[in-house]
Amino acid sequence: MKHRPRPPEQDDLLRPRLVDMIDPRHELVKLAALIDWEVFEREWAGFFPSGKGRPATPPRLVAGLLYLQHAYRLSDEAVVARWVENPYYQHLTGETFFQHKLPIDPSSLTRWRGRIGKKASNGC
Repeated sequence: MKHRPRPPEQDDLLRPRLVDMIDPRHELVKLAALIDWEVFEREWAGFFPSGKGRPATPPRLVAGLLYLQHAYRLSDEAVVARWVENPYYQHLTGETFFQHKLPIDPSSLTRWRGRIGKKASNGC
């Protein structure tokens, strides 16, 4: 199933927003602001044409994790584990509040790479 866009998150008196916890001068914060995340939404929407089943993983999360994995030479398991510990990783991938659980199963990245690779090899 195609992923559902997240509704804007409301403020939570008990949880600070990530943007209030992180340094806006950090390289990943600057990178997150420069990337046109809508490109991933548009380009990867065709991977999930059905309207049935569990919603797909948000493309920004996947794109961000794949970038972090490549930039820091991390395995699928390592990038997901570090995501839980790192507010900058979470900010890059579109989170509003700090999360304490794994965002996806590491094996999902393998499936995403397979889908993206097939589309990229077709010249898209």
